[in-house]
Amino acid sequence: MDFSRLEEIIDHQFKEKTILTEAVTHRSYLNEHPDWGVPHNERLEFLGDAVLELIVTEELFRRFPERPEGELTSLRAALVNYQMLALIARDIGLEDFIFLSRGEARDIGRAREVILANAIEAVIGALYLDGGFSAVQMFVRRRVITRLDEVLKNNLYRDAKSMLQERVQRDERLTPHYQVLKEDGPDHAKVFTAGVYFGEKFIAEGTGRSKHEAELRAAEVALEKLA
Repeated sequence: MDFSRLEEIIDHQFKEKTILTEAVTHRSYLNEHPDWGVPHNERLEFLGDAVLELIVTEELFRRFPERPEGELTSLRAALVNYQMLALIARDIGLEDFIFLSRGEARDIGRAREVILANAIEAVIGALYLDGGFSAVQMFVRRRVITRLDEVLKNNLYRDAKSMLQERVQRDERLTPHYQVLKEDGPDHAKVFTAGVYFGEKFIAEGTGRSKHEAELRAAEVALEKLA
């Protein structure tokens, strides 16, 4: 595949082309192409996740000197959750460059969002290795931090669990509680589904790459139902 268009979007010419190929190679593709010659992207995803979180954390720390740690954490979570990363991945056309098995290529919805989010983290990891911290910082500022106005305008950073608890305690005299309903995927790429309950009554469910993220999504859905 010709990656020149992707490199143009990323604004970085890779010295090591194979590392970019690795970043967009999903594990499933190797099952159908065992002689592919490069690894899948999960190690780069691991690296990119850490680099992305560091850069976003530093940006928020510098931009909002008066905000407490809890608010900064919520802002960061709104910028780096899998749904936001999947949206960013689609905006840059990353979906067109990912190597997937035929089965995975047919997946839509949550499964595809997770693949896209993981891929963009892997690309960030590859960019860090090939271009260094400054190259990644430029990319994250241009593609991720620019979403900050949207996050602030729409209150996407507010902790949905706290908002739901305040509302339900006020209106129902109950405290919502959460339960993990299922776990999908291998250990290295789990997707959790959590449900939120008012007493014994099931209200809503949500998914995420961690139990906490799944609970937040469930709380968001519950708030939408109560609106």
